[in-house]
Amino acid sequence: MKRQIINIDQEKCNGCGNCVPNCPEGAIKIVDGKAQLVGELLCDGLGACLGHCPEGAITVEEREAEAYNERRVMENLTTQSERVLTAHLQHLREHRQIEYLQEALEFLSEQGKEDPLSTAARFEPVPQRQGSGCPGSRSMEFDRSAVLVSDGSSRPSELSHWPIQLHLISPLAPHYRGKDIVLAADCVSYAMGDFHRDHLKGKALAIACPKLDEGQEQYLTKLTALIDQAQINTLTVLIMQVPCCHGLLHLAQTAASRASRQVPIKSVVVGLQGEVLQEQWA
Repeated sequence: MKRQIINIDQEKCNGCGNCVPNCPEGAIKIVDGKAQLVGELLCDGLGACLGHCPEGAITVEEREAEAYNERRVMENLTTQSERVLTAHLQHLREHRQIEYLQEALEFLSEQGKEDPLSTAARFEPVPQRQGSGCPGSRSMEFDRSAVLVSDGSSRPSELSHWPIQLHLISPLAPHYRGKDIVLAADCVSYAMGDFHRDHLKGKALAIACPKLDEGQEQYLTKLTALIDQAQINTLTVLIMQVPCCHGLLHLAQTAASRASRQVPIKSVVVGLQGEVLQEQWA
């Protein structure tokens, strides 16, 4: 498969070895006086080692390579110190590799080992590096008390955080932890005149379209992480009455079946003119 993976320029490499301890996955070793990528399936291509090479010999390229294997990495890391394991988990978290982080934590649970990341460290916001990523996907919380209403007829938004699109959210963001979550189909808030007042107030939000959105396996991973890692309280799924929209409820139920925790799931079916047609705990 073609993917991102590091490349080590053997002409530039002086064999200093600075990159080795800064690759928690154990993909780099010093062989015959030079740094070598010794296991493609151990390299996640995220470049934790890049800033530690004084010669600039390490770059990230896209090429044919073995698929990265998180379980193989964890098998290697659990034989090493807790410091190395923690560095790997933090590395995944900082790069928002939620699927790999979930897989790593599941591996630790299977082995009867504790998660070395503290609760606070696991859920604190990840700072955005200057010039990296889309500013519109930066995780942030809003101070509801600071929302100003221009006149008595206006109704303030009940949105408490950003982003909200399911592809962009981080299940590890603090505004999801232990909260009641609304998972709404994209069209719902346009159909319902009082969506904010009746359904969003006091809750955290994620939105998605089960018909048009691609990469829905990632949705399953994120929803499972919300249940297991963010330890959400309840999940309310709001969908339109059209048949394709029921796929969002199916995604939520599938994620719940994969999770190790159980959470109550409520389904709310909304008519095309905004009326609630059905509301029940699934």
